[in-house]
Amino acid sequence: MEINEFLKFRNNLLKEASDSQGFVNQNRFLAQVLPLMYDAKLIDSEECNESYYVYQEDNLKINGYAVNDSGERLQLFLVDEAKIDVAAKEDTLTISTRSHYENQFKRATRFVNKAVKGHLNDELQLSSPVRALVSKMASSEGTDQFDVVEIFLISATATIESRGMTPQPKKFEFEDEEVSVSFSRNRTRLNKNLLIIRRLIDLNFLYSVEISRGQREALVVDFEKDFKYSIEAIKAADEENFESYLCVLPATILADLYRKYSTRLLEKNVRSFLQFKGANAGIRETIRLSPEKFIAFNNGITITSTGKETTEIDGKTYIRSLTDFQIVNGGQTTASIFFTRKDGFPIDKVRVMAKINVAKNVSEEGLDDLISKISRYSNSQTKVSTVDLGSRNPQLNKIKALSESVMMPSGKRWFFEKSKGEFNTLLRMGGKAEKDYPKDVRFSKEQLGKYFTAWGDQPYVVKKGGDKVFKYFIDALSGDENGKGKLDIDRNFYEMLISKVILFKRLEDLYGQGKNAIGQIRSAVVPYSISILYKFTDGAKGGNLFDLSKIWLRETLEEDLGIFMNELMMLMNNLIKKYAESDDLGEYSKRKELWDSISQSIEINTFMATPNAHKILERYTISKEALKAKLTKKSKQKFADFSILKQNVQIFSRTADYYKKLGLIMSNDISTSQRNKIDHIINCIVNKNDISEEYLHFEQELVHLVRSSNPEIFDQINIPVDESWDSSFNLINGIYNRSLEHSDNILSVFQRQREIVKAKGAKFYSIYDEIGKLLNEGKSPGIKHLFSVNSTLIKAEEVL
Repeated sequence: MEINEFLKFRNNLLKEASDSQGFVNQNRFLAQVLPLMYDAKLIDSEECNESYYVYQEDNLKINGYAVNDSGERLQLFLVDEAKIDVAAKEDTLTISTRSHYENQFKRATRFVNKAVKGHLNDELQLSSPVRALVSKMASSEGTDQFDVVEIFLISATATIESRGMTPQPKKFEFEDEEVSVSFSRNRTRLNKNLLIIRRLIDLNFLYSVEISRGQREALVVDFEKDFKYSIEAIKAADEENFESYLCVLPATILADLYRKYSTRLLEKNVRSFLQFKGANAGIRETIRLSPEKFIAFNNGITITSTGKETTEIDGKTYIRSLTDFQIVNGGQTTASIFFTRKDGFPIDKVRVMAKINVAKNVSEEGLDDLISKISRYSNSQTKVSTVDLGSRNPQLNKIKALSESVMMPSGKRWFFEKSKGEFNTLLRMGGKAEKDYPKDVRFSKEQLGKYFTAWGDQPYVVKKGGDKVFKYFIDALSGDENGKGKLDIDRNFYEMLISKVILFKRLEDLYGQGKNAIGQIRSAVVPYSISILYKFTDGAKGGNLFDLSKIWLRETLEEDLGIFMNELMMLMNNLIKKYAESDDLGEYSKRKELWDSISQSIEINTFMATPNAHKILERYTISKEALKAKLTKKSKQKFADFSILKQNVQIFSRTADYYKKLGLIMSNDISTSQRNKIDHIINCIVNKNDISEEYLHFEQELVHLVRSSNPEIFDQINIPVDESWDSSFNLINGIYNRSLEHSDNILSVFQRQREIVKAKGAKFYSIYDEIGKLLNEGKSPGIKHLFSVNSTLIKAEEVL
């Protein structure tokens, strides 16, 4: 992988993190990085508590923090500010020495040491955003709660091995540290070691997550190196796609594993359904009263991996390490053992039965399916839903299709990044993706879950972010296991969904960031304020509903609504401070108790009873009957899915020459079958034939392969884009969307377009009749139709 590719990726990150003046703010940059860390499962949520603190005299700094779902791990985020400077010279952005990063880490490790010893308490002002964290770290409560402090150094640099002719990517690992701390529990003074883990988040890591399309980072557990232990195991099966081992694990090893890796150990579809905080009562009781019987009473755990290191000693097999380690059954057991030990109960006599399945000879997709089935069929202690939390969920596919088919009234389309890296791949291939989809009209599936859930009565779930809010979103879309309650994903749903996105994003803008912000708890105030609006409209029994279509039509908030919501957010900012029973506002806003207190408070009821509030609600609400009539009128029109045509247009725009050159450059790296498929795509472009879904999928995988292994190939193909395909697509899609928006007769609208181009002397004017008939039946036109439309556009330009 060329180091230049990392630096190009850095430019994209900085562009996304820049404001309207082109300035890159540290918090904005952190906000770009956190979703990638969340995808890799290094953190439990893409949310963090912004708490910028810098003290030059002692060389201390952090940018934010988070507490993991199970509560025992404090995660600190430190941005290397010098490396996000857009003017930084390239030679300062390639790092080959460990000492550079060590010096950066010291800023956070010094902060930790001073904070836990209480040395920072008197130095911070009451208004300091880091004061609540420092107070917690210095208290017995915090010292008891936190067993691990994980420091993430976020550096927009490429880490390289400089020896040799060409610099190569390099990965630095940093040793864990242990700090002895003391605290009081029930009037007893106790001592323990606080584990400090340091993790570098550089361009190498971020780019890897991006091109892996959001796959978690494979966890390698080296039992010998990290735990001074080898697992004695018996091989129980050796099949074509996996081999199985049976073993007995000491509970101390499982507790140590959880301490070091926390929920990274757990397979995604499992971790989102389990509650880890505290310990299962039955498991705790067995450990306390009959530890030697635990192995008989407990069902054990199931582990999957994709690789192993074993050794044979005296005829016995010992597993030294496992690659891509995941616990797919027994997550509750593992967490409960950890928390039972944490609470002071000995676990030395506890043993746990374990089955280890090592996958082999399977693709990434096959591995996902295998793990999913193992998880589903082996998980007997806690019921796990079979809903797909990933991008393959069919309801998400429908939203993606709508995003490629539906235009806003102004003519712009939103970009739904269903798979991580999708948009950056379009950018990397050239074209005008950035122009067509500026950052204010793009959202990921994780963001969508947050925007959707905010319109309801659970803002504390939105604040939690991560799997919690995404599971809520997917459950709402998909219904129960039998499909009961499944939402109908149609154009009406999509318009209302985008209206919720606009509302959330606009409130974020109104709240602001930095010195000009209302406060420092935007991630809580925005969803809490939206939920209040919901409570007094859609959430009120027998009342009118909020008319989201007004946001859809205006594509923003009207001035009076914007002023009203700004006033509500200022009030909410104060109420969160007033009703939170902790100084740590960011963490406490994840609790239902805070929402209950605020939503029922006299302040909110007084605010919503003012004449201005009544005026706003009167103007922006609609009766259930009127809304139903409006939606019914729209839903009577058959909706055509343009998504397949849109994908065709992207390929046709690149031209046959593009794919000819791509095939030529890759000739030594592709199979005969792949070569034939490229030739088929070229043939379709030349003969103006639609490319089928099978070949569209192949093209996407081919492009991903290039980006993953040889992205420099994109720079070698300098073929001009044929923009005529986009022009024809946008014309037809625009006419169609406007006719749906105004409930016009589709046939009549396209007949009018026929007369317009006919009057300008276009030869193939009858094509608009054909397209109108197709769309009236809910069918999308094809490539040949667009080709004929383009000829009418060319003729019209000649006349003009």
